[in-house]
Amino acid sequence: MSIRPVKRLIKAKPAMEGAGVHLRRAFGFGNTTEFDPFLLLDDFRNDVPEDYLAGFPWHPHRGIETITYVLAGTVDHADSIGNQGAISPGDVQWMTAGSGIIHQEMPKGDAAGRMHGFQLWANLPASLKMTAPRYQEVKSLEIPVITDDDGTHVRVICGSFWGKSGPVDGIAADPVYLDVSIAPGRRKSLPVGTTRHAFAYVFAGGGKFCNASDPLAVPTEPVGWLDTTPPLEADNRSLVLFDRGDEVVVQAGEEGVRFLLVSGKPLEEPVAWYGPIVMNTQEQLQQAFRELDTGTFLKSGKK
Repeated sequence: MSIRPVKRLIKAKPAMEGAGVHLRRAFGFGNTTEFDPFLLLDDFRNDVPEDYLAGFPWHPHRGIETITYVLAGTVDHADSIGNQGAISPGDVQWMTAGSGIIHQEMPKGDAAGRMHGFQLWANLPASLKMTAPRYQEVKSLEIPVITDDDGTHVRVICGSFWGKSGPVDGIAADPVYLDVSIAPGRRKSLPVGTTRHAFAYVFAGGGKFCNASDPLAVPTEPVGWLDTTPPLEADNRSLVLFDRGDEVVVQAGEEGVRFLLVSGKPLEEPVAWYGPIVMNTQEQLQQAFRELDTGTFLKSGKK
């Protein structure tokens, strides 16, 4: 087994999206080659309702998949192919925009006004950019939870892990999307396919993701064996980007650690991206926006 070295440790940065939703962006826009097939990860955690209630009114997508995972509050959803509903704590909405969809997502807080969730964007390969839109809503009870002997909890949202498979299926990039909780002080090895790009996003507690073997752990920049800088802990809102290897090793801190562990097969295709539309060429991108202007954007259903 080879431990995946840590390429980079990134703190999520404040951003504003939709009609004025305050959130933290772990990565997205610009050059996302190291995350391929993933394009963006937003952490929309807030306990001030006026900072999120304006939500994400009707807007288009083409060429990608959007994955929304809610931990607190609810998100109401409606789209141009007739889907409508709400996702609650522990639920997942996996939307394949394909050839084009127009939808809205409107967050609502819980009784205490808290809202927390994540949105991940996954790219579609060129062969599926113009596929028919598809929507999968998965309730919390449908998501398998694995509890190891040492108290490690893993929710398997998508892909296969430790003999369990998540309920989301038919996804082009064959992603593995896990919600992992490790008890205080525990050291844990988690398998990740060698050919995949992988990252972890810490959203509770903290821990050290080992680089090769003790004593190396999370660096702020790539380091060599002779580097003696004390390692830093990956704490709340930290994104850890991994290099190649077949396992991730984490040492949980004194409060334990909870993080998303996401991996996928790189598409290694050109990306032409503007706002909510991601294609392979500038010509395709311009065509998409022309179709929005002329009312011919939707290929399946109508708003």
